[in-house]
Amino acid sequence: MTGYIEKKHTFRSWVIEKLFMGKTIKEYLKGLITPFNFVAALILLVGVPVSVYRFTQGIGPSTNLSDNNPWGLWIGFDVLAGVALAAGGFVMGTAVYLFGLKEYHPTVRPAVLTGFLGYFFVVVGLCFDLGRPWRLPYPMFVSVGVTSVLLLVGWHVALYLATQFVEFCPALFEWLGLKNFRKWVIKLTVGATIFGAILSTLHQSALGALFLLTPGKLHPLWYSSFLPVFFLISAIVAGISMVIFESMLSHRVFGNRINHQGVDFDKLTLGLGKAAAIGLFAYFALKWVGVAHDNRWDLLNTPLGHWFLVEVFIFVFFPCLLFTWAVRKSNAALVRFASIITVIGIIINRINVAIVGLNWNLEDRYFPHWMEFAVTITIITVGVLTFRWIVNRMPVLYEHPEYKEIDQ
Repeated sequence: MTGYIEKKHTFRSWVIEKLFMGKTIKEYLKGLITPFNFVAALILLVGVPVSVYRFTQGIGPSTNLSDNNPWGLWIGFDVLAGVALAAGGFVMGTAVYLFGLKEYHPTVRPAVLTGFLGYFFVVVGLCFDLGRPWRLPYPMFVSVGVTSVLLLVGWHVALYLATQFVEFCPALFEWLGLKNFRKWVIKLTVGATIFGAILSTLHQSALGALFLLTPGKLHPLWYSSFLPVFFLISAIVAGISMVIFESMLSHRVFGNRINHQGVDFDKLTLGLGKAAAIGLFAYFALKWVGVAHDNRWDLLNTPLGHWFLVEVFIFVFFPCLLFTWAVRKSNAALVRFASIITVIGIIINRINVAIVGLNWNLEDRYFPHWMEFAVTITIITVGVLTFRWIVNRMPVLYEHPEYKEIDQ
C-alpha cells in the first residue's frame, strides 16, 4: 500500500513538474488569463465550430471552390506557403551538421521544431481541402501512380515529417529524462539530416512542378519551366528568413527560456542575413531569366504585370538590398525587418501562383469564403499555441544542464 501511495505521489509530482511547469493547477489556470490567450480563445470559439461544419456538411458549403477553381486558400497559403516557411529546419540542420557551421547550433532546435510543426499543420490544412480526407494515404499505398507529381510530394512530405520528428527527439527525450533513448537518436542526427535535405530539395521543387501541368491556366508571368527551381530557392530563403523572424519573436516572448551563454545572436542574425541576401539575389535574377526565356515582356504593362513587378521588386529585390545594407552596417535590427518583408513576399508569391495567376483569363474568379479564412486563422493559432506549449517545457531555446558537458 505504501508503494502504491509513493507511485501515485511520484506521478503527481511528475505531472506538476512536466506539464504544469512546477505550478499548482490553480496557479497554472490563473496564469492562462492573458490578452493573447483571450484572443486565441475567441479565434478557437469561431474556428472549431466552422471546422466541425466543414467536416460534417462537406467542402462545398464551406468554401467558394468550384470545378474551375479546385485549389484555393487552403492550398495556396496553408500548403504551398506553409511548406516553404517550414524549410528552416532542413536549412539550419544542413548548415550545422553537414557544412560544419557549428556557431549556428543554437538556432537548430527552434528551426527544427518550427519545421516539424509547420509540416504537421500543412497536413492538417490539406485534410480540410480534400473532399474525402480519410483517403489521403490511398494514392500512396493502394492506387499508386508512379508518374504523378502528387505521389512524389505525398511520400516526401510524409517521410520528411517523420524525419523532422526524429531530429527533434533529443529535446523530447531530455525533457522526459530518457537518456538512453536520447543517446540513440543523437547517433541518427547526421543520417536524418542528410535524408531530410534530400527529401526537402525534392518536394520543395516538386510543389513548383505541380504547376508545370497548367501552361494554359497559370498566367505566363508566373508560369515558367523554371518553376521547380523558383520554389526551391525561394523556400531556402523563406527558411532562413523564418529562422531570423522566429528568433526575434522568441527573444521577446521567451527571453527567460534562452540560456546560451557566450552566444552573440546579433552576429548569427547578420550571418543569416548575408545568406538571405545571396539567395534573394539569385532568386531575383532567375525570375527575370524566366521572363526572358518565355519572351513575355509585353505582359508587364498589364494590371497583373504591374502586380508581378510589385512582387519582384518590393518583396524580392528590396529586401535583398536591405539585407545587404544591414550586413555592411552590422545592423541586426534591419536584418530582422528585411526578414519580415521576405516572409510576406514568399506568401504573396505562393498565393499568386495558386490563386491570383491561376485561371487568370476566366470570368469565374475565385475569392475565399469567410469560413476558409476562419479555418486558416484557426490552424495558425493552434500552431502558435503548440509551439509555445513545447518551448515553455522542453529544452528548445536553451541547453539542458544535464547534457551540456556530454555534447561538448
